[in-house]
Amino acid sequence: MTSTREDHITSNETSPAVAVPPIVDREAWRASRDELLVREKTHTREGDAIAAARRRLPMTEVDASTTVIGPGGPSTLLDLFEGREELVVYKHMWHLGEPFENQCAGCTLTYFAVQDPVYLHARGVSFAVFAKAPYEELAPFVEFMGYPRHWYSVADVEDEIVSGEDFGTWVCFLRHGDRVFLTNSVTGRGAEATMPALALLDMTARGRMEAWQDTPEGWPEGRIPGWFWRTNEDGVGNDWDGGRPAVQWSRPGGGAVTSGSHRHC
Repeated sequence: MTSTREDHITSNETSPAVAVPPIVDREAWRASRDELLVREKTHTREGDAIAAARRRLPMTEVDASTTVIGPGGPSTLLDLFEGREELVVYKHMWHLGEPFENQCAGCTLTYFAVQDPVYLHARGVSFAVFAKAPYEELAPFVEFMGYPRHWYSVADVEDEIVSGEDFGTWVCFLRHGDRVFLTNSVTGRGAEATMPALALLDMTARGRMEAWQDTPEGWPEGRIPGWFWRTNEDGVGNDWDGGRPAVQWSRPGGGAVTSGSHRHC
């Protein structure tokens, strides 16, 4: 008789192809879940404590007259607050002269789910995206992606906080009268705070399926970090010779990549 996936699951047999969590009754599952919940609550409280410490960080002044170029032409850093007290900026990596599909897919993931700032505005926080490219090069990309028009060129800005090399970073500013101060910056894995897809994957049995993860014996083999950077039409990542950021596939003109180089972001 041919063995099926269901047969393997029923017998709880473990193999690289079909390994699954142990099967238990509802009471045992609840006990295990409640045990992990204690650790999750500890993690949440530690996050609250870190956030409290973050609110006690000092701040450093940035020239409020620093000029960036956006859809309406030149604007000062102070202008971007739009009268609000705070401003959150994402510094989006940009590869000059590259086609849309070669723009940083990691930055695409970081920004895409939080591009609508309506809830920030409701709390009195303004929002902008900075990229180190002429605005004339940014504008077609913003239109293609369907992004809000809060993107600004910092190509000609000298201040390292505004246009330094640490792109792929969230930066937070506070306005005190007509003066502007940097209060916080977050990069690296700290930027995962705005990647809800990764947080949801972390809730699942398989997780992100990345090679660095601690996974049970027999779990499917993980992929290299950054599997989401390049995807083909079927959604499979890690193909550096083709594909494009996943969110572009559904956009008019966002089909298969047939030419051009591909960058690792």
